[in-house]
Amino acid sequence: MQSARRPQPQAPDRRLRRARITLTTAGTALALVLGAFAALPVFAQEAGAPVVLASPAESSPDDVLRFEADKVRYDSNSELVTAEGSVVLRREDQTVRADSVVWDRNTGKINAAGNIRFVDEDGNIVYTDKVELTDEFKAGAIEDLLIVLRTGGRLAARSGTRDENGNMTLNTAAYSGCSVEDSSGCPKNPSWEVTAARVYFDAKEKRVKYYGATLRLFGIPILPLPGLGHTSDFRAETGLLIPDFRLSASNGAEISETWYWRIADNRDLALTGTFYTESLPMLTAKYRHLTNLGAFQITGYATRSSRISVGGAASTQQQSWRGYIEGTGRLQFSPHWSLTGNGRLASDRTFLRRYDISRDDRLRSSLNLERIDNSSYLSIAGWATQTVRVGDPQGMVPLALPAIDYRRRAIINGIPGRFEFEANSLAILRTAGQDSQRAFARAQWDLRTITGLGQEVTLTGLVRGDVYHSAENELTTTAIYRGEPGWQTRGIATAALDVKWPFVGEFLGGAQVLTPRFQVVATPGVRNFEIPNEDSRSVDLEDTNLFALNRFPGHDRIEDGVRFTYGVDWDYQRPGLRVTTTIGQSYRLSRQNSILPDGTGLTNRASDYVGRTTVRFGDIVKVTHRFRLDKDSFALRRNEFDATLGDHRRYIEAGYLRLNRNIATTFEDLQDREELRFAARTPITRAFSIFASGIVNLTDKDEDPTFTSDGFQMLRHRIGVAYTDDCLDLSLTWRRDYVTTGDAQRGNSFQISLSLKNLGVK
Repeated sequence: MQSARRPQPQAPDRRLRRARITLTTAGTALALVLGAFAALPVFAQEAGAPVVLASPAESSPDDVLRFEADKVRYDSNSELVTAEGSVVLRREDQTVRADSVVWDRNTGKINAAGNIRFVDEDGNIVYTDKVELTDEFKAGAIEDLLIVLRTGGRLAARSGTRDENGNMTLNTAAYSGCSVEDSSGCPKNPSWEVTAARVYFDAKEKRVKYYGATLRLFGIPILPLPGLGHTSDFRAETGLLIPDFRLSASNGAEISETWYWRIADNRDLALTGTFYTESLPMLTAKYRHLTNLGAFQITGYATRSSRISVGGAASTQQQSWRGYIEGTGRLQFSPHWSLTGNGRLASDRTFLRRYDISRDDRLRSSLNLERIDNSSYLSIAGWATQTVRVGDPQGMVPLALPAIDYRRRAIINGIPGRFEFEANSLAILRTAGQDSQRAFARAQWDLRTITGLGQEVTLTGLVRGDVYHSAENELTTTAIYRGEPGWQTRGIATAALDVKWPFVGEFLGGAQVLTPRFQVVATPGVRNFEIPNEDSRSVDLEDTNLFALNRFPGHDRIEDGVRFTYGVDWDYQRPGLRVTTTIGQSYRLSRQNSILPDGTGLTNRASDYVGRTTVRFGDIVKVTHRFRLDKDSFALRRNEFDATLGDHRRYIEAGYLRLNRNIATTFEDLQDREELRFAARTPITRAFSIFASGIVNLTDKDEDPTFTSDGFQMLRHRIGVAYTDDCLDLSLTWRRDYVTTGDAQRGNSFQISLSLKNLGVK
């Protein structure tokens, strides 16, 4: 079905029809009409080829008007100039079209009628059927008009007037940010609109102000909107935003309203007041600033409520001020130098969870000065962390200050390969725990070559020297993490050979690449236990570190001895299908006890088997499986699935992880876990959809004696329904938390979210 010749502007009760408008253009369009007729000579032309006329030659180029019409008549007795049939006026990027135009030279009035369409230089469009103006273009009346903004808003009215300053008043009007035609060109009702008895447009301020406004959803009056207003070009401005509604187990019913202050084009502030039925109100402030060097923002929350302390041995309830502050920013001083910072600080351990701000169990803050160029990198940083985990003492959480790292890549004439040099320094401070400092320098050489048989061979040589100092080592609970107190030094040297040999061929109608890989790494004995372990604790054999020079994360632990690592990569592709697989194992020649704890897959001479398989069917299906298989019993020590089925409108996501390391509970960084995650969304109709997600803890006491779970504990889930179209996002969400932490109570929460395109309140 095709739309009519042009959208017919209708009053609100006759529905919005398709249009594009701007309130600033109606008067300009009429001015063009009048100016064009002022330049008309006295003659008559019958229907046929269009008449093309222009303003007098003495006019400036900006005043030139081009005029086209099928027929033009001039009545000298009544002093009437009439143009009929496809009347078109053009000036630069502006055009006016109408069926007929009549200019009364005696009264100075101009009347245009029939399918009037004006397009301004910004692409905004005015539709109407009848326009009347004076010959000075300072006042006039318009009937049954429709304005369509290039940004998407539409405003229809029964009638309107324009004063000598260009300000307009529209009567019985309706505004919507929705399209009023579907993809086939058929008319449709807007999902939301604002109706008003009167709308006033300020031409100087370019603002639209509504009087007697009411918000309608799907034609039903929902909410009165006193004082509603917005700019005609929808630039950000000071005003109230749409409120949010929520019902939670911890705070009861809540409503939040935000006042937005547009301080300047590069600065703004949003102040939000949230009111609860079961708690005192909370104030939130968010400040954003864009400077010549970069941008930053700061967000803060403040309230007073009763909280339950969960940081100590016993839980206590107390009334106090509570809050949270968060900031982030980046400054770019030059193409090479920049400063990046972020900070997070909460008043207590349950504030973020109770008020549904965040579920992070650690709040990290950092400041990092960086210099980056084509061959070098310098970082001078500081890190601080606040724990919000129950029973985790803050005094044992480290402060890293300073953390300095410098790296440089170089090619030395006469020596093949590439060199990389690194210098690193780190100081770890604790208020109730072990302190340590370290500094090291490293030089690494890599030579990569391709043999005549297609083998990729990489030779690596590495030397490194370390200096450490630590104190109060006995405060570290895990003995092998402590190291020896005082000053300690060590030297490290590593040599490695890595060979890949890809074979390419056809298979099952596609192409496959089979790449066997072999690596030898040799590192003489390293003083590991004398050195404190701060950044190499969470070690686990995975497909990502199988061929790494050092399978430990961080720098404090080095895997020494001689080892062979072997594996194979397989890649198969055909149209719509791709399968990639990696599997491998390593073998140590040394018989001495490994520094790697039992259960990491690297303790014995022969490691466990690790691998990863990824299967993709087009853009619809992706399945990834990671595993670690015990070399003796073939038990799955790591079993992880991630699956995605569908597209952005209809999908199912599922994730499963089980870590079965069988490691002693004294290693707090390497505990066994089992968890299931899922999420799904499916459309019911073209606009309506339902969604759900959840997290289930499957860890039992056999896997972790510190857990009280029986092997199936739902942590939280979310279920909701959403409506989404070109101008409206509306959703209702039910979320349930199954775990109580202090004053963050378990229970149900309900939230209504409403977003209207191009709508604000002032």
